[in-house]
Amino acid sequence: MAIWNTEGDLATNQGDRKRKRSELEYSRPLLRKWRTESEQRMYSVKLVEALRRVRRSTQAAAVRPRSRAVREAADRALAVAARGRTKWSRAILSSRNKIKQSRRRLPEAFPSLSRSKLIVATGDGCLSAGKKKSSPDLGSKAAILGRIVPGCQKLSFATLLEEASDYIAALEMQIRSMAALTAILSASGGGSSDAPAT
Repeated sequence: MAIWNTEGDLATNQGDRKRKRSELEYSRPLLRKWRTESEQRMYSVKLVEALRRVRRSTQAAAVRPRSRAVREAADRALAVAARGRTKWSRAILSSRNKIKQSRRRLPEAFPSLSRSKLIVATGDGCLSAGKKKSSPDLGSKAAILGRIVPGCQKLSFATLLEEASDYIAALEMQIRSMAALTAILSASGGGSSDAPAT
């Protein structure tokens, strides 16, 4: 009976480790998915559909520049392709206006990072005083990175790096797709006005 209990405990521990490992793998986006042909093809389809909607929306074109409408459509299509698995994609899908407002408020919250106390990113995502010599640089870079990546202003440094890495990989795929679409439209000779600016 003792042997059975030991094996049972061992099996339970192994099951817990596998479950934790799977949860960790799910929580960390796989960067390679943005580099696959199938993912790029799927995004390209969503991008074309989004650009067609922009072209039909004459009212939106009158309110804001066409290039801005194209960029917003491309970013939204990218967030849809991410399926809401990351904070940056959920931020884009939820509200672009909230992201812009939070980016404007962040410089007010940290008016002078160069003259502030030594700042380091802690494990719980808070900003606190530190004693390391490199703390100001780390805090400044984390704050800047948090402003660049949508919805990532209040993350731990490790999570922020994961989100930023995934966001960069997604943007690289976006550039490849837009460049390919531009080449196709240029070759056709009839859609140069609809080609997204890169």
